[in-house]
Amino acid sequence: MTTETPESPVPARLGGLCGRPLLIALVAVLLLFALLYGWRTARSAAAPQGAPPPVPVAAISVEPTEVPAALEAVGSLRAVREVMLAPEVAGRIVAIRFEAGMRVGAGAPLVQLYDAPERADRSAARARADFAGVQLARSQELAPSGAEPRELLQQRRAERDQAAAAVQQFDARIAQKQVRAPFAGVLGVRRVNPGQYLNPGDPIATLTALDTLYVDFALPQQELARLHVGATVNVTVDAWPGRVFAARVNAIEPRIGADTRNVSVQAMLSNRDGALRPGMSVTAALALPPEQGALVVPATAIQTSASGDSVTVIRGPDARRKGKAEAVSVTTGRRIGNRVIVTRGLKPGDVVVTEGQLRVQPGADVVVAPARPAGAR
Repeated sequence: MTTETPESPVPARLGGLCGRPLLIALVAVLLLFALLYGWRTARSAAAPQGAPPPVPVAAISVEPTEVPAALEAVGSLRAVREVMLAPEVAGRIVAIRFEAGMRVGAGAPLVQLYDAPERADRSAARARADFAGVQLARSQELAPSGAEPRELLQQRRAERDQAAAAVQQFDARIAQKQVRAPFAGVLGVRRVNPGQYLNPGDPIATLTALDTLYVDFALPQQELARLHVGATVNVTVDAWPGRVFAARVNAIEPRIGADTRNVSVQAMLSNRDGALRPGMSVTAALALPPEQGALVVPATAIQTSASGDSVTVIRGPDARRKGKAEAVSVTTGRRIGNRVIVTRGLKPGDVVVTEGQLRVQPGADVVVAPARPAGAR
């Protein structure tokens, strides 16, 4: 016979007592999260702040203006007179009468070759010429009286002329033993030494006249109608920043280049102070009649990006003082110093931001700051 023992109520009572605090803690946590959510929602739903103040910028009103026009090209300088000095005949150097870089005048003796044999031959020829002159004078006294035939007088005259020609021939040979400056200029690096034997044509040094230079450059064939002899060419070079040298077109190549389809132009430039040198690379700007009605803005107003060039324009009834910013795409032309010609995108009267546009978003309010005095920082 089995006896059943009734279950004790104590464990159930203990379980109920343990679950109640857990429930209370869970409710407290949920209440805490609800309070935090409500607080954040209240912050986000707070009244928005006031609109940001207008951004101060510098701006100008674009007006049509007259700008200088020019055709620019890269060119080079070339000496009008330049030569490599060389002997006409062979000989040994006995004297060098110049230093590298020396400025010499026309006809200055530079190199002397050995000419003793030629001078000796000249002395003999001079003696024969003197004797032929004496004989001619005697025949001129005797021929009129019939003491000597006139044929002998003519022979004496021919002998005198032949002797004088022989002297002149030796004078020319002696002159060939000297190398002289054919024109005034500056000598280059010396390439010979005393005692050196020279053959005809061996280089001695360069002689360059620096007072006048050629400016050689080329322009596209479509500009041929705008070229004429006497046109002004403004020349600039990196060696003298900020300085402009004036030249005049003196020749235009009559034939167009078959490979480049360019026309070669030559201008003449005065270089009295010797600031420029042959072989320099220069920028040649052929002056043209001024361009009328161009819209020009400072280079600082142009913003360049992958989508192209743009400017920030102020729109509004009082755009010269304040308004809203608008980004406008533009097409730019050539540059004139620190200014750029805008060929498309702007119209006369537009107010363009020149400084501060990087702080301005499209549609933002802007105010034009007063212009700063010159020299102010």
